[in-house]
Amino acid sequence: MRLYDQYILPRLVNGVCGSSVIEHQRRLVVPRATGRVLDIGFGSGLNLPHYDRSRVAWVWALEPSAPMRALAAPRIAAAGLEVRLLDSPAEDLPLPDASVDSIVVTYSLCTIADATSALLQMRRVLRPGGMLLFSEHGAAPDAGVRRWQDRLDGVWGRCAGGCHLNREVAAMIVAAGFRMDWVDSAYLPGTPRFAGFNTWGAALPT
Repeated sequence: MRLYDQYILPRLVNGVCGSSVIEHQRRLVVPRATGRVLDIGFGSGLNLPHYDRSRVAWVWALEPSAPMRALAAPRIAAAGLEVRLLDSPAEDLPLPDASVDSIVVTYSLCTIADATSALLQMRRVLRPGGMLLFSEHGAAPDAGVRRWQDRLDGVWGRCAGGCHLNREVAAMIVAAGFRMDWVDSAYLPGTPRFAGFNTWGAALPT
């Protein structure tokens, strides 16, 4: 593991993804989770304060990065929730079929190498009637912004842990066997437009 990936990138991600504008987005989706929750791309545990403890049985925290799990440890200790760490990749979830009531994925689909395979795995482990809750940045609707996303995508990914700027978030979720229960999107204030177009909502397995 490069020194950048081990020491600098995890703290950079923790800082950016802990900004007030991103925290606002988390509050729109995370409190809706119920029952047995799978948090994809758990990272440094930034979703933990937003779970409704009266509605959640436990959280499976999927995070393959050891440095990110280390950053998450103090938040896990203070969470007041049972957190079960999983260090597997999202493309190979170590859970039985239909064993999860809610899946939460926030600012992680952009970095998963094979996001389509990961979403199919999420569809597999989510119970009938369960809910996928998401907030992600991705492809912008404006042609000019999209051109810059396409130009910058490779360089951005090398600096940002494999993050992609131009993934079609809602389309990918639907293609993996979900239907949207509700969805919204907007450019987030105070963020560069090439990285600031967000899509968030809830989807149900078809």
